[in-house]
Amino acid sequence: MKYVLLGKQSDEWLTRHDERLKRARAKASELGIEFDSINYTQGRYDFVDVANAPSPEAMLNFSVWYVKQGFGSFESLPAFDDAAMAAASKGD
Repeated sequence: MKYVLLGKQSDEWLTRHDERLKRARAKASELGIEFDSINYTQGRYDFVDVANAPSPEAMLNFSVWYVKQGFGSFESLPAFDDAAMAAASKGD
């Protein structure tokens, strides 16, 4: 399942970017989560990432772990491709 992650980094970890990213990628890999892209933004969110997770539970596990590390927090939004939207829009 594809997810869009909208996140905020904690102040403590802003200056420790490389360490945070290394640890987060390792945990994600352990859970079977792969990132399509990691993007940093200016505005409401500090980052917008696109990831593939093997299950909602894997993404939930990663989200809880991320917060417990003090890295910050993020919203994980399931993302659907055009074919899924087209199929859903044909249903009654």
